[in-house]
Amino acid sequence: MPATMARMLTLHHLETSRSQRILWLLEELGVPYDMRRYQRDPRTKLAPATLKAVHPLGKSPVITEGEDVIAESGAIIEYLAERFANSAPADLAHLVPQTGTPEHRQCRFWMHYAEGSLMNWLVMKLVFRTIPTQPMPFFVRPIARTLCEQVQKKLIDPNLATALAFMDAHLAQHRWFAGEHLSIADFQMSFAVEAALARADEGARHPHLLAYRERMHQRPAYQRALAQGGPVVMEG
Repeated sequence: MPATMARMLTLHHLETSRSQRILWLLEELGVPYDMRRYQRDPRTKLAPATLKAVHPLGKSPVITEGEDVIAESGAIIEYLAERFANSAPADLAHLVPQTGTPEHRQCRFWMHYAEGSLMNWLVMKLVFRTIPTQPMPFFVRPIARTLCEQVQKKLIDPNLATALAFMDAHLAQHRWFAGEHLSIADFQMSFAVEAALARADEGARHPHLLAYRERMHQRPAYQRALAQGGPVVMEG
């Protein structure tokens, strides 16, 4: 066995975080890995400082393999696909669609859309929901609540509504985000879909998006990842 294959792959997993998508991919690929679990600070909900010993940004997901340290969900997903796609189970034969095909173009789009567009609004939604619950002088709280409600109503919610309708329309025509087969785009989009349906007020009105989430949930590897990693989305 080559030396590179003998190195233990470790996922540094933060609870209720994007690293759940990496855990799902590892379970689908069926490759040996170790998982080190990190808990959020119960007060601030931030990642612990110990993650900075793994990567200077102190964020999750991060994987390590020997001396290699790879951060950022998209980069990790691509790394794992490059390393293991050729030996993946048969139903992952289209994990990386063939270059030049419509599936490849869709895959590339959704790989970028997840973090480049959608997650920005979802993070803002979480932040503006949370601000009024934080400690502050009593006379400031009504002002903070009103301000946060207006930002959500006039800026965040309309953009999330557009995103949900866009995804729902796409999934009305495609079983998975790149087409008829599971691809790396689905792993990248999985956390965003879970967060969108948990946080957006109109989530229940999009049957194709809900059906997509159910297809994810039905996969045995997704269920194993959930059992290992815990809840996907932070409450709030």
